[in-house]
Order: sequence, then C-alpha cells, then structure tokens
Amino acid sequence: MSQSFSDSSPSASSLPPLSLATKLAYGAGDMGTGMTTNLIAFSSLIFLTRVAGLSPGMAGTVLLIGKVWDAVNDPVIGVLSDRTRSRWGRRYPWMLISALPFGLTFFLTWIVPGFEEPQSKFWYYAITSVLFQIFFTTVNLPYSTLTAELTQDYDDRTELTSFRLSFSLAGAIAALALGLVISGIIIDLQTQYLALGGICAVVSVLPIFWCVFGTYPRFRLQQAQLLQRQERPDLSTTMPIGQQLGIAFRNTPFLYVIGIYLFAWLALQVTASVLPFYVNYWMGQDSYFLAALLVQGTAIPMMFVCNLISKRVGKRGLFFIGAGSWLLVQVGLFFSQPEQLNLMYGLCLAASFGVATAYVVPWAMLPDVIELDELETGERREGIFYAFMTFLQKLGLAAGLWLVGQALEISGFVAEATTQVDSALWAIRIFMGFVPMGLLLCAMVLVYFYPLTREIHAEMLLQLQARRDAKNSSS
Repeated sequence: MSQSFSDSSPSASSLPPLSLATKLAYGAGDMGTGMTTNLIAFSSLIFLTRVAGLSPGMAGTVLLIGKVWDAVNDPVIGVLSDRTRSRWGRRYPWMLISALPFGLTFFLTWIVPGFEEPQSKFWYYAITSVLFQIFFTTVNLPYSTLTAELTQDYDDRTELTSFRLSFSLAGAIAALALGLVISGIIIDLQTQYLALGGICAVVSVLPIFWCVFGTYPRFRLQQAQLLQRQERPDLSTTMPIGQQLGIAFRNTPFLYVIGIYLFAWLALQVTASVLPFYVNYWMGQDSYFLAALLVQGTAIPMMFVCNLISKRVGKRGLFFIGAGSWLLVQVGLFFSQPEQLNLMYGLCLAASFGVATAYVVPWAMLPDVIELDELETGERREGIFYAFMTFLQKLGLAAGLWLVGQALEISGFVAEATTQVDSALWAIRIFMGFVPMGLLLCAMVLVYFYPLTREIHAEMLLQLQARRDAKNSSS
C-alpha cells in the first residue's frame, strides 16, 4: 500500500482540507513554549553560575528540581484535561487560563534576588522554576494533544507537526537573536538576562491566544463529525488512572516512541546546555548566541525538508538520515580546536537538519500510537499518552542537566575564572561530543525496531473505520 492514507480515509476526506490559516494558528501555539524552553536550555545553567553566583552543582540541582516537578506535573494535567468538559472542549480552557501566569513566572526565573547567601538564592530559583513548570505544562500539554483532535490523516499530522515545530524553532531563534542583539548593546550580564527574560515573557504569551481562536473552528468541525459517527467513546472518565497507565504501557510502539524522544531530546538538551561553556571557555568567545543561532537557524526550512523526505521514505527513514548527519557533527565539535572558529560555526549550521529531525519524528509518531490504543481498547486517551511521553522524557532531561552541572563541578570548573583547568575543559568537550553521540545511537536503535510503518497505520485506520461503521449500522 504505497499511497498516503489521506486518499483512502473516509473520516479524513469528508472534512475540508486543513486550511493554511488553521495550520499557522496551530503552529503558533508552540512559539512561546519554544522560545522559553530554548532560552532555558541554552542559558539557564550558565546564567545560574556566572550571573546568579551558584556553583555548577547547585545550578544543576535547581534545574533537576524544576524538571522533576515538571515530569510529575504532566500526568496529572493530562488526566485532568482528558476529563475537562466545557463549551470550549477539553484543551482550550487550560490554555486560556494559564497563558498570563506562564509569562509572569518565566520572567521571575531571570531576576537575581538580593540575597547574600547562596542557599537562599538556590531556594528562590528552585521555587520559581517549579512555578514556571506548572504553568508551562498547563499551557503546553493540552496544546500538544490538539494534533490528534484536529485531524486523523497520517500525512496531515506530519504536516501539522512541521508547522508546530517550525513555530517552536522560530520562537527559539527569536530568543537567541534577541540575546545576540542585547549582548551587543548592554554590557552588564545581569541586565542582559533581565531584559532578555522580560521581552521573551511578553512575546511568548501572545501566540497562545492566536492558536486558541485560530484553531477552534476546525476543532468544532472535527468533533461534530466524530460525534455524528460515534467515534469517540469516552470511557476514560470512569476507568481508574492505574488501569489507564497499565494499558498505555502495554502499548509496545508507545514505549518505542518514548525512548526515541527521550534519547533524541536529551542529546539536544545536553548539547544546548554545554554549548555556552564550550564557546566561552574552550573556543574563547565572549558570546555564545551566534553559535546557538546557527544550530537552530536553518532548522525551520529543514522542517519542510523533513516533511518531504518522510513522504518518500517514512518517518523511520527520515530519522536515520537526520540523526546520522547530526551524529557526525557532534564528533566534529569534539575535535574542533580554539583557532578553528569557522569550522565550529559551520558544524553548528550543519547540525540544524538533525535538530529538525529530532523535533519532527517523535511527535509525528505519537498520534499513530493513539490510534493503535483505540483499536485495542475502544478508547481515545490523547492526554494520558502525551503526558507520559513527556513525563519520562523530562525525567531523563532532569537527570541529564543535573549530570552536566555535577560533571562541571567535579572537574574543577570555576565560573569566575577566565581560564579553566584541563579537566574542566575535557568535561565540556566530552559533553559536547561523545555524550550526545551515544544518545543519538540509542535513539537510532529504537527507530530501527519501531513497528508502525505507513502501511500498518493505514491498515489500522481501515480496521477502526470498519468497527465504527458496524457500530453505526447496528445503532
């Protein structure tokens, strides 16, 4: 079966195609979260050490606390959003209520409080990190589940994911570009981060409202059709959470997707958190924002390249191509020397295709897993699947960021020193090169064994449609 399922799915073809306005509005919903996540990934560890005055170990622990809480937070919000009932559906009320607190708590993470003792600063950043992660989840998790609620078409979902993650990267790039501009205007580091955090906090809130009001008409069309066809049995409100989780974790493709996402995103986050230290202390440059911009910069057009490649070779083939090229980049960065600045910038630019692949593939796989769960259980529980995917991913990221901080501290890194000891420089280079390389290899192994191809997914949807038609004819 070589044709795309969008040509053969009754439920997909009976609705008008997704409009460009809907795709743009949907993509915009991830712009603010992409902006804030990227700034935290690239800048939080170096901000907490160089500006706030925490040791690398304490800074890594702050990030660990925030990410662990974020992971614990996710399944709770996932279940609550699945059970929410309102005239706006299950997801939109969460996004509307949480938008403003999301921006405010993000800004608070970039303030340096006037505490003399490092322990007091530690608890300030730990608390603000927890608060931000709460509102990040109540915005982003309900938003993430909209992919499965706006369309059931295999290729449409890949395209929606491309739009979503293109906007996410646009927000990420805007934050880094703003950082580059601000660092050239403002000399004081503390004022630089305060201005950057404040502007990004304001800008990150506005696209959330665009997403809500821009996608809601399509959501209503999709839900009206599903209701007419009786395609959304709603048993999750009565099934115990433990039973829901048991079913979800018996879904073998879901476990593969979790692992792929965990390893690919951990490789990206480790690279992002180490990059400022690599550029500042190994390559000897004052600002890391240009290197970060090159990593993210061309990833937006690469999203659409990913979409085209996926239609030809499938999601698995796309991941092998993207992750394989990215792996070579990480090795090159490990061996780059301080005098090879042009090589470093070229490698950062080359990494963008691999970064785009890591963004697109796992999120494009997840809605297919949800269909398999519906085929096996008769239920659709988007929230629980999206929540536990990010739950385990964030636990992994928390451990990874904590390990980076601990490795810097153990290696003898001193934030105030302009020249670091050899052991600290080796730690920075290893986390820049071989650690991400190992993580990407693990992700590629899981992708190799991932069982849901385009053909199997199309067959699953045909079985689901036959079941629904039989149910409708007997009712």
